[in-house]
Amino acid sequence: MDSLAAAPGTGPATSPLPVLRKPRPAARFEDLPTGRTLVMGILNVTPDSFSDGGKHSTADSAIAAGLRMFYAGADIIDVGGESTRPGAEDVSPEEEQRRVLPVIEALVKAGALVSIDTTHASTAAAALKAGAAIINDISGLSMEPEMAELVASAEVPYVLTHRRGDARTMNSLAEYKDVAAEVVAELAGVRDKLYAAGVSQEQIIVDPGLGFAKNDAQNWELLQNLDQLDSLGHRILVGASRKRFLGTLLAVAGKSAAPEERDAATAAVTAISAYRGAWAVRVHDVGFSLDAVKVAARMAALPKNQ
Repeated sequence: MDSLAAAPGTGPATSPLPVLRKPRPAARFEDLPTGRTLVMGILNVTPDSFSDGGKHSTADSAIAAGLRMFYAGADIIDVGGESTRPGAEDVSPEEEQRRVLPVIEALVKAGALVSIDTTHASTAAAALKAGAAIINDISGLSMEPEMAELVASAEVPYVLTHRRGDARTMNSLAEYKDVAAEVVAELAGVRDKLYAAGVSQEQIIVDPGLGFAKNDAQNWELLQNLDQLDSLGHRILVGASRKRFLGTLLAVAGKSAAPEERDAATAAVTAISAYRGAWAVRVHDVGFSLDAVKVAARMAALPKNQ
């Protein structure tokens, strides 16, 4: 008998029994939907993100935002505690973990599949212990050696993102003769380090790193040549959401569109990426992009005229 129920013969309990919510079973990577591009929701637990700086800088507000994404249909919630915008200040792994771990634990308990957005192996390890199932690392060519070892030993999916330099230097390194070919080659070089550490091909997801050491024209060229990444033989993640090159495209009277005004354009990139076979898109507005991937999946399923 529930200890909070009234004892026999004493009448009803003076207050209703509380509704006890049991944690949902932990979501698994293997159970992600198939047949369409996946939608990864961006959750920045930071005071200085370029798109939503400070909106979710506390655990409570971040958990609430993550749950809204989850209930809106996000397949994955990507939790990050350090801004990756150009010029952002470094955050220590200790501070990063203070920000993200309570959020990860709460979202996993609610049944969400969570990825950890970090360049630090120690934070990635702590996040996996808290229930995260994917490591999303935008460090690019500067990947920590310990990260490869962690991915191999934990046997978890790993997003390998292309980036040159760091938040302070990457804009100065956006020089390419053939951006798509060079991105593919440089991703392959880091991928070989993962292989050498014992990471399997199936664990690796590649991200061309739009906005990371790329200017506007290079971002568009990468999107136009997204199929070149297929030669690597891995799933492809596209992260264009609210990025500067979309703001430039939507500029009015020479003024770039604000980040929150770029969601419709982001959804358009989502539809294009999905139609071209991207495994997932990483976005701020889950609803728009979920609709876009469903449209792309329906179009892709139609028979082609001979």
